[in-house]
Amino acid sequence: MTLQTSSRLIPRKGARRVWVHRVLIAALCAASFGARADLRILACEPEWGQLATEIGGDLVTVKTASAPGQDAHHIQARPSLLAQVRRADLVLCNGAGLEAGWLPVLLNRGGNPAVRQAPGLFLAAEQVDRLEVPTTLDRADGDVHAMGNPHVHLDPRRMVSLSQQLAERFATLDPDNATQYQQQQQAWQTAFEPGIPRWEQQAASLKGSNVITYHRSWVYLLDWLGMQRVAELEPKPGLPPTPGHLAELVKTVEQQQASLILYRPINGDEAANWLAARTSACAVLLPLSPGEEGTETLASLYDTLIERLVAAQQRCQGSKA
Repeated sequence: MTLQTSSRLIPRKGARRVWVHRVLIAALCAASFGARADLRILACEPEWGQLATEIGGDLVTVKTASAPGQDAHHIQARPSLLAQVRRADLVLCNGAGLEAGWLPVLLNRGGNPAVRQAPGLFLAAEQVDRLEVPTTLDRADGDVHAMGNPHVHLDPRRMVSLSQQLAERFATLDPDNATQYQQQQQAWQTAFEPGIPRWEQQAASLKGSNVITYHRSWVYLLDWLGMQRVAELEPKPGLPPTPGHLAELVKTVEQQQASLILYRPINGDEAANWLAARTSACAVLLPLSPGEEGTETLASLYDTLIERLVAAQQRCQGSKA
């Protein structure tokens, strides 16, 4: 008996060998043409994991060391993170001292020398200009970052620059897909960048206003929008509010005509609401990272920040006029 093929008649035994051979060739071709690079990234914070995902698309696999809403100063170097470091092609973190308490432990114990320095290590805040770089350091001043304020992601202008640099780093680590990383970054920037003047226009009424913040998390947001921080709920960075300090802030709010009190979910609302109840300022809860307060993308983070600040200002003007 014979088996019909597209070209000739082949005996059954030979037909089986040809069929197996063709299947193997087809599988190899499918693997060759369908395979995508899998650049493995461990991001320290949600904002950097989100940027990597938006720029890298399906060429990257991103794991994040901290959940939205966590305090990035205090992450445990747990075994699961050590395993992620061992497998990573790139460790993407904030830098500027934000992860000083745990990132060195991960890198030293992770058993992956490729991510202990560039190009396998990308510290985002150290690639752009930083605000509040201290001229002197004193432990008595509290938790002050020697390299300046680390929360650069709250200025979308800096994020555009960082997206370009991150795409270049992806291309260095995965040169076969360099063109696609560049194209994906350009597409992202084309969609994202027009939001900046729109956000600035929406926030125009906030320009020149004085605010109280719980912590110094918001300096880049305030700098971008032309707002001024006149005091913090923390008596010193990293120290919780005290009754005596809050009592002093009652005077500060009135003297400086502060209109808003900014805090994030992990701060709790007790101190902010206490001060708001005794002054003309209004408390406003803000997300710090994508994934908090219903945000998902970086653009939706800025949408939410602007919407909440403007709404709080309008509410405050109406209720305390």
